[in-house]
Amino acid sequence: MKKLFVITALFFGVMLYAAPGTSNNELSTEKTFVSGVDTFCKLIQQGNYDAVKSMTEAGVDVNKKSVGKTPLMYAARHNKVEILKLLLANGAEMKTKCDRGYTALDYAKLSKAVDAEMFLLAVSKEQSI
Repeated sequence: MKKLFVITALFFGVMLYAAPGTSNNELSTEKTFVSGVDTFCKLIQQGNYDAVKSMTEAGVDVNKKSVGKTPLMYAARHNKVEILKLLLANGAEMKTKCDRGYTALDYAKLSKAVDAEMFLLAVSKEQSI
């Protein structure tokens, strides 16, 4: 009887551990603020246009990755169109991929950031002409 109890407990423990939705291959669409993100990208997430503009004018690298993503990806994911415009005007690369293989446009789509997605699609079409 003890063996049956132990086996049952182990079975349920394994099932809970391997529950669906725990795959590391999925991109979370939940808008969270990750620790370890540099100050520039945090300001982008918050939508602080003036601070982002000041840092850009001071010479911050608009293509430097923070936690695997470029500033453009943070702006796209958080639907910050004015910041997207600012970053692109200062040399941000649209086609750069994050460490997981996503572009800024992919982040806009996955996050349902419709305004950012439409803007990036328009810019992409202009660049391909």
